[in-house]
Amino acid sequence: MQKKDIGLGILIIVVGAIVYMRNPLFLSPINLGNTANLIGLFGLFAIGQGFVIMTGGIDLSVGSVIALLGVLFVDMVGKFGVPWPLAVAIIIGLGVLIGLAHGILITRFRLQPFVVTLCGLLIYRGIARGYTAESTAGFPFGSSYPQLEWLTIGRSFGVPHSFVAMLIVAAVMWVVLHHTVFGRHLCAVGKNEEAARFSGINARFVTVMAYVICAVLASIAAIYFAMFTKSVQPSSHGNFYELYAIAAAVLGGCSLRGGEGSVIGIVLGAVLLQELQNLVNLLGIPSSLNFAVMGAVILLGVLADQQFAAYRTRKNTERALGLLQKP
Repeated sequence: MQKKDIGLGILIIVVGAIVYMRNPLFLSPINLGNTANLIGLFGLFAIGQGFVIMTGGIDLSVGSVIALLGVLFVDMVGKFGVPWPLAVAIIIGLGVLIGLAHGILITRFRLQPFVVTLCGLLIYRGIARGYTAESTAGFPFGSSYPQLEWLTIGRSFGVPHSFVAMLIVAAVMWVVLHHTVFGRHLCAVGKNEEAARFSGINARFVTVMAYVICAVLASIAAIYFAMFTKSVQPSSHGNFYELYAIAAAVLGGCSLRGGEGSVIGIVLGAVLLQELQNLVNLLGIPSSLNFAVMGAVILLGVLADQQFAAYRTRKNTERALGLLQKP
């Protein structure tokens, strides 16, 4: 665990203690269960966003991907009777294709990640709204899918399965990032893509895979959100989710300059964001201020990241000068 992660963990405990002192319902089983469920749902795609940010890129299309794939999943299972395991495979396959499209446009055609994913945000949202003719996609009245519901919205010993799924994904991604050659290459590309390329790393492949991972995790999150809400309104479902993912990643220590980040930090960032949202609800702060709180948190995270980078550069310079002055 990095120092940033420890600091973030302490901040979560401090904020939680303050909220508990103001409203003891914060630690009630119902509130903890609901908060854990939201942490699981948002943490799933925040981890993918973190991988993209570590390459020095950004994915603004996450919310629209969740809306489009959520609409398609609901229609496949509820309207066309596609067996849910097949529907899940198709949705994840579409996630792979979306990630490949983003990665190829960025690496082969040298387009800016901001432009590519901003266009994706508009295209996927537009397709979802056009496909449904602005109507809400939902499961038929009285329909039931016991196994799918157990996997997505079920609970074991009070723990939401979405939270368990997020922990499993986080464990796999932690191994990928911190204990594989791909993870080291990912950080190297984010630090300095040109240097990484000259050292023999296939920077294009690494970047494309980061966008594929992000889109695949967004597609899994789309299934969980669709089962959680039981219906998908294409014009509003997933709105601003990309900001939640970016905020969680930045709070978790992912540098927007690329090359830095940890999976544990991203998960803790998702926990802090949901804790802040819970704070807004429990302390009676108008919900309309949710975005203001989130924007302020992102700004503070970026400022802290810049200050930390400047401090580290200054210390390294001082250390280098000290070595040169030694007789």
